[in-house]
Amino acid sequence: MMGDPKEARAEASPPQSAARGGLSLLSQAESEEPSAQGSALLVGGNEVKSRAVVKYSSAPPRTAFARLEEKTDLKLPPANWLRESAKLGPAGTTILGNSKKSKPFSSFGMAYDFIDSVGNDVDVVSDSENIKKLLKIPYSKSHVSMAVHRIGRTLLLDELDIQELFMRSSQTGDWTWLKEFYQRLIDQKWQRKKKSKEHWYQKAILSKFLYYSINGDGAAQPVPSPAEQQESSSSDQTHDSEGASWPAPFEMPSSVSEDPSASSQGLKNDFVRNILWTFEDIHMLVGSNMPIFGGGRYPAVSLRLRDNNKPINVLTGIDYWLDNLICNVPELVMCFHVNGIVQKYEMIKTEEIPNLENSNFSTKVIKDIAQNILSFLKSNCTKEGHTYWLFKASGSDIVKLYDLTTLCEETEDKYQNPFTMPVAILLYKVACNMMMKKNQNKKHYGTIRTLLLNCVKLLDKSRHPQIIASANYMLSELFQLDEPKKEESSDSPLNENSDESYSEEEEEMPDSDENGSYGTSSDPADDNKAVAIIKSVGELSVPEKYKSIHQIRPSCAFPVCHDTEERCRLVLSYVLEGLKSVDSSIKKENDLPAADPSTPIPLKYEDESTRGGPEGLEKQMALFLDKMGSLQKGNCSGQSGMTPGSWQHKMKLQLILKSSKAYYILSDAAMSLQKYGRALRYIKLALQSHDTYCCLCTNMLSEVLLFLSQYLTLCGDIQLMLAQNANNRAAHLEEFNYQTKEDQEILHSLHRESSCQGFAWATDLSTDLESQLSVSCKCYEAANEILQFSDLKSQNPEHYVQVLKRMGNIRNEIGVFYMNQAAALQGERVVSKSVSAAEQQLWKKSFSCFEKGIHNFESIDDATNAALLLCNTGRLMRVCAQAHCGAEDEFKREFSPEEGLYYSKAVDYYLKALRSLGTRDMHPVVWDSVNWELSTTYFTMATLQQDYAPLSRKAQEQIEKEVSEAMMKSLKHCDVDSATARQPLCQYRAATIHHRLASMYHSCLRNQVGDEHLRKQHRVLADLHYSKAAKLFQLLKDAPCEMLRVQLERVAFAEFQMSSQNSNVGKLKTLSGALDIMVKTEHAFQLIRKELMEECDQPKNDETTPAADSSPNLNREEVIKLLSIFESRLSFLLLQSIKLLSTSKRKMSNAEEDAVLQTNKQIYSQLLRATANRNSTVLERVEVIICLLEQLASGSSGSSSSVVP
Repeated sequence: MMGDPKEARAEASPPQSAARGGLSLLSQAESEEPSAQGSALLVGGNEVKSRAVVKYSSAPPRTAFARLEEKTDLKLPPANWLRESAKLGPAGTTILGNSKKSKPFSSFGMAYDFIDSVGNDVDVVSDSENIKKLLKIPYSKSHVSMAVHRIGRTLLLDELDIQELFMRSSQTGDWTWLKEFYQRLIDQKWQRKKKSKEHWYQKAILSKFLYYSINGDGAAQPVPSPAEQQESSSSDQTHDSEGASWPAPFEMPSSVSEDPSASSQGLKNDFVRNILWTFEDIHMLVGSNMPIFGGGRYPAVSLRLRDNNKPINVLTGIDYWLDNLICNVPELVMCFHVNGIVQKYEMIKTEEIPNLENSNFSTKVIKDIAQNILSFLKSNCTKEGHTYWLFKASGSDIVKLYDLTTLCEETEDKYQNPFTMPVAILLYKVACNMMMKKNQNKKHYGTIRTLLLNCVKLLDKSRHPQIIASANYMLSELFQLDEPKKEESSDSPLNENSDESYSEEEEEMPDSDENGSYGTSSDPADDNKAVAIIKSVGELSVPEKYKSIHQIRPSCAFPVCHDTEERCRLVLSYVLEGLKSVDSSIKKENDLPAADPSTPIPLKYEDESTRGGPEGLEKQMALFLDKMGSLQKGNCSGQSGMTPGSWQHKMKLQLILKSSKAYYILSDAAMSLQKYGRALRYIKLALQSHDTYCCLCTNMLSEVLLFLSQYLTLCGDIQLMLAQNANNRAAHLEEFNYQTKEDQEILHSLHRESSCQGFAWATDLSTDLESQLSVSCKCYEAANEILQFSDLKSQNPEHYVQVLKRMGNIRNEIGVFYMNQAAALQGERVVSKSVSAAEQQLWKKSFSCFEKGIHNFESIDDATNAALLLCNTGRLMRVCAQAHCGAEDEFKREFSPEEGLYYSKAVDYYLKALRSLGTRDMHPVVWDSVNWELSTTYFTMATLQQDYAPLSRKAQEQIEKEVSEAMMKSLKHCDVDSATARQPLCQYRAATIHHRLASMYHSCLRNQVGDEHLRKQHRVLADLHYSKAAKLFQLLKDAPCEMLRVQLERVAFAEFQMSSQNSNVGKLKTLSGALDIMVKTEHAFQLIRKELMEECDQPKNDETTPAADSSPNLNREEVIKLLSIFESRLSFLLLQSIKLLSTSKRKMSNAEEDAVLQTNKQIYSQLLRATANRNSTVLERVEVIICLLEQLASGSSGSSSSVVP
């Protein structure tokens, strides 16, 4: 028995609680019950695990109950009866007490408040009354009627009051199909059952008892109006029916799309406590209104009123036990009365309740019942968004589960189901909540997608456009368009089937239970509408009778997108659905009548003549920049008349922006596949989307401006690639003009707001190369202008650098284009005609482009590319120089001052390029290229001055000096030592320079009279350069003729020297040197012989190949000419040698000279015979020469001591 009430109050001093009336999320330490502690109840040797954590409580600090004196008459109302009391909570204003009837959407109210738990952690969300009713099924004969909904792995349970539904159906016409179904299959003589007077008498007694127990301590407040008080005290049925009233057809508040946490109309969480209750391995979010007091041996007790004449039965015992478990109350205080007169109080521990007399029950069985019911429901309630009905008729042992959504669809009006909207909103809210958790987003993408698809499936497009638009936008957001392309990677979370996903096929498979308990084949014909049946409630007490997974595994496999296009197409399909929902909600009479989604919008390309070429582009660019300026001021509006700030306006902006991103990614993907026509079509759609966005947007975000800059950059890339791939223009045009139905419909939605012509100048497919290059350049310029509008340049330095690089590159391309055009005009020009104005205009355009491009690259410190453009400018100067030659007849031609000027400018640009690079290490390839071009320019200048000496303007000596300087500079920039691909060219160039210089000095020596010192200098220089030229040509395998020519000139030089010598000894030395030079030509003849032999062998080996192709480098006429000269000079030298040696022999005998004389005579004799034979082939003649040179080499080696090399 309990002690004095004052002592009880002292013992039950509770911790601080939350403020009254506010939503308070209590931590375990702050919980107003000691509910953070788990309790294990040991009853009959069977352990039952139970743990309760209060997630929310609106109850005031707990106080002790007032113990009523014996003989207190509970039939008399206390003074504070039916006045609002925070201590009693909802029990304070109703006569229902803690048995308050559950509202039909109570689980949804809880789910909205604890959206984090739904779909993931919790198995069941429900009112505690529903949980108790389910667990008492095997013990009770009363009927059970509940609505079951699945959200992810969570089941929502709500009472489905059939009587209330059918009363409503008779008034509104809703649910008539269910009433007919119920009467046909279940209860053919249905009528509403009235509650007895005894029922209302017991309710009133309980209510008065609770008010007496709070001791009337002044805490009670008057109810707001007498009418409500009168209504509350009435024992009519009206109050009961209102307690379970159904909300009117649910309308989504405008804030839901933007704020997933917004409270939903009519779906409130009215429970005093929301408790996370773990019973064994089942996690439940439970709502409870049970009043909890202090005053016992424990900090919390529950208070019950019992008629002393009626013993506690099992149902009551289970009821009390579960209430205390759910609220984690360790003690029960029972007040006994007889006919309303208080008799006594008794305190019972919660764990003792199952063992009370007349109320014995096994907690282990209750646990089995709970697990079996949960398994049964989870195994059969498989479809998200469907309303399932769990029904057991009064007095029946059979429990049936129906899919009301499927039954409702058969009536051709699925929206008669009042659960449709709350379920759809809950699916939407859970998805929103998961979307907002950025850190774990990806692994839940499959789940989120399933939730949203089911949400959209439930809703009527015409009634709920906002939610459908928002859900479709979120579906499109699931596909990350800007993520790296890792679809094939096994690490990708989008591709792997995680533990919580399985295929659609698996979902539809019925569980193969060995007992066949879910099957309907053996059931009566009336039950063929049931999804599943429990044939006898007794089965629920059998452990693991209904084995199933406790975790519902929803069908949430995220679709595997094998490529970027597939991913973007999915996004666009959702965007289109969203746009349709927004457009359908905008009521406007003057909608564009001509824009039919099924009619393709023509994508015309204009001929350059109609657009005005690059000049027309300038005007369009000016208009574009004006528009960008107006965007900054927010002067934009759409054509459809949407109110800025409305949900339609906000949603359409987001959807349009998403579509532009998707088209941009598609365009980029097509670009990488070299499908340039397709890429241009997609970037056109992206820019049209963006144009529409600009028309609607009142405040342009810098992020969106950055997107536009990226789109225009890509558009410029595409136009450039189209210009460079003009040979495949027909295929590109076909791809550009193709349109899918989806694209047409999206474009139709865009045309409701804008003409979409803002970027037409950038996206037309022109047939003219110059126009395409100009458009590409304008795209890059526009992208750069956008970056200048705000602080985007500094915020996105990488993109800024890329834009400037592309601007520099396209200006280089255009400059080269104009330069090539000028060169072509020059080639067509009649010889001796002066430079045309058209050529000069092209030079100016080309130079301007190069200059701007150099500035672009220099502004981003790109020295390498700046050097390349400087190199191209040098090339342009050379083209200008070449244009000024040929103005006179070839015979009168002189190197003009204009040529000299332009070549000097070219040299300046090449030197600037080298200065820009700094050192070869910075970029060896470019450095070598610039060096080669510079060397070529110097070489060309020197060659032209040498070949077309401007003798009318300059003295011979000055020309020779300038030629020599230019040649030496060319030689300086000609790298013969580096082992690069260009090394043979450099060696040939260097050899040619040395040859030309030697020839020049040789010529000077022949023509010069007077200054002996100068003559000697020229002689030394000529000899030096001939020697170097010979060495370099010796290294080359493909220049035997050049080698031969140099050596013959050296021989001629020796002959010239010999002519000025008087002594025989001097002449003999010079002759010996000349013959040595002749011997050294053997290598050149060997190469010529090899090529001639290959030429002869070729027809035998391959008759289809012409002989001329086998030695393309060998000029036969040149060989014959050089061969004849060589034979003549060798003959002359040998003859002179024989004469001199014979003369010296008469004076003085010398054995070595005798040997040389004999050898030379023999060779001379053979040479004469060979040259006399006119029928010899070139090859035979070459072979004779090689043979003679070999003899000469062996003969001269024997007398080397006496011969000067």
